[in-house]
Amino acid sequence: MYDPTVARLTYRALLGRRRALILFILPALLLVIAVAVRLLVGADDETAVNVLGGFALATMVPLIGVVAGTGAIGPEIDDGSIVYLLAKPVKRPTIILTKLTVAVAVTMAFSGIPMLIAGFILNGNSQQIAVAFTVAAVVASIAYSAVFLLLGTVSRNAVVFGLIYALIWESLFGNLVPGARTLSVQQWALALAEKTASPDVGINSDVGLVTAAILLAVVTVAGTWYAGQKLRTLTLAGEE
Repeated sequence: MYDPTVARLTYRALLGRRRALILFILPALLLVIAVAVRLLVGADDETAVNVLGGFALATMVPLIGVVAGTGAIGPEIDDGSIVYLLAKPVKRPTIILTKLTVAVAVTMAFSGIPMLIAGFILNGNSQQIAVAFTVAAVVASIAYSAVFLLLGTVSRNAVVFGLIYALIWESLFGNLVPGARTLSVQQWALALAEKTASPDVGINSDVGLVTAAILLAVVTVAGTWYAGQKLRTLTLAGEE
């Protein structure tokens, strides 16, 4: 269920000049913030949690997911070039799964690696904070990629809706409104960070670990399945 040609084309589209620039900006900003905070404050566990949780996991990871998830398929649907791909002898579920794999890989690389480096800069991975948030970023990357890939298949305004979700729901409501927290990928991923880090480090999620794992799996599978179903409804000229 993986096609190398589709993967190569998707990587090329995602890592083109404009999108690659966007993908690099946020991780670079995180590293700059980490260096500045370390120089000003020194190694402090609470500060590390605030930076990695408050900016990196809450804002950077979902935004990178928006760029990678929607960019994996949305532009091809918008400009009509998807018809050339659909004309190839490749099953449509294979196309979706391949594009999801690429989106996940890109999101993980541009969020997980900078998260780990920033964590080590901030406090040297004291209390396993750097590793904990890296695990959260990697797991969140999977769910975000599935959600935003789905958005790319169902709407021509996928980037706009993705930004609304990432900036308003995840960053704002996901942190401030108790009820919204239980429906936030950020909080589900945070449950894994809480389990990975030392118990007294101050990482807290409103969702239990088992519930979080189930919700992450459901959202990922459901989003991928529905994206495949929507791609099936796209017809080529001459098809019945």
